[in-house]
Amino acid sequence: MVSQIQPPTQPEIIYLDSDGQLVANNTIQFSWIVEIKQNIEWLFADDPNVFVAGDLFWYPVEGRNKIVNAPDVMVVLGRPKGDRLCYQQWKEEGIAPQVVFEILSPSNTQTEMDKKLLFYDRYSVEEYYIYDPERNNLHGWLRGEDGLNVIPLMEDWVSPRLKIRFAPSPEGLQLYRPDGERFLSYTDISRNAEQERQRAEQAEQARRDAIPRLLQMDLSIEQIAQALGLSVEEVRTFAQE
Repeated sequence: MVSQIQPPTQPEIIYLDSDGQLVANNTIQFSWIVEIKQNIEWLFADDPNVFVAGDLFWYPVEGRNKIVNAPDVMVVLGRPKGDRLCYQQWKEEGIAPQVVFEILSPSNTQTEMDKKLLFYDRYSVEEYYIYDPERNNLHGWLRGEDGLNVIPLMEDWVSPRLKIRFAPSPEGLQLYRPDGERFLSYTDISRNAEQERQRAEQAEQARRDAIPRLLQMDLSIEQIAQALGLSVEEVRTFAQE
């Protein structure tokens, strides 16, 4: 009896989702990464097919788990929102991140950044931006016919894909939304959220305070509910307090 020789089993290819290194080397770099990521997420909050990630491993080639990079922020237009352990491009309809941001820290070397530029050029990134907050230096590249080309002037540059405006100045970089509103820091966001909460509480209290006065004017509960934008049940509850 002749036994059939089985072909050797191919080892499973593991695509890591972490290299054990820190997302950022200092608080300044981390703050910039968070600010850019969150503001772009809010910009496209109503579009279900824009995926934004920070420090996520991106594998552009199936079966080649050594070909990988983790941009500080990457934006993929045309792919759905949602959690991912890593971005495996062949599982994402072959769509590469169109826009990539890198925020420099003192530990970044020129060799490292040169390799990143080659990677993004080779794997079809359309817009690549580097900001060094320590030196307040901003650089950008835009894809042309022959690959990524340096953007000669970044002052008031508008991203073709994101429509956000870059406004470098001696005081530091500021980014603006398409509607002209500037990107908000985490502190700004927290402050605005608290102010919004206080305004909502004040408006709610004002409506409650108006109920007794309107009842004294012989308005019905239904009329009061309609005038204040409340349900009949809410008016009854507030009137009994």
